[in-house]
Amino acid sequence: MSVKPAAIAFTLSLLAVSACAPVNSFQGFQVVDQAPADVKVGTDTRDTVLARLGSPTATATFDKNTWFYISQVSNKTAFYHPRVLRRDIVAIQFDKDSQTVTALNTYTLKDGRIIAFNGRETPTRGRQITVLEQLIGSISAASALPQDENQTPGSHPDDPGPH
Repeated sequence: MSVKPAAIAFTLSLLAVSACAPVNSFQGFQVVDQAPADVKVGTDTRDTVLARLGSPTATATFDKNTWFYISQVSNKTAFYHPRVLRRDIVAIQFDKDSQTVTALNTYTLKDGRIIAFNGRETPTRGRQITVLEQLIGSISAASALPQDENQTPGSHPDDPGPH
């Protein structure tokens, strides 16, 4: 039985095309029974939100009365960087005293901002030494060490050695 080169080429091209198929991945809070948007301001409390939605994805750093439920869907194709398709952040704020929901805000990718980082380096004090200065410095530092044959490597010169 002989395998035709056309069949081999067709099979290899199918494998190559399937390797480039996009893969979706889901991260963060996934809605099961209740959505965070179903929370009612002024009616729900911290306990009812916890029972309905579960633990938050994150809490605010300086205000523990703000909970965040974050979910994200991203897409990765072959060797390209992942691309975020959807991101939803629901921020629920509670009253400090009564523990009732005071605000419910939903943010998406459209609400985000791209931050441009500055790639320049901050200069530090001191000067750069050359390779030659490094070599001379390491040779002179090695000659300054005591040359004691009875000294164990890694021990201090003043420590009593094995006798």
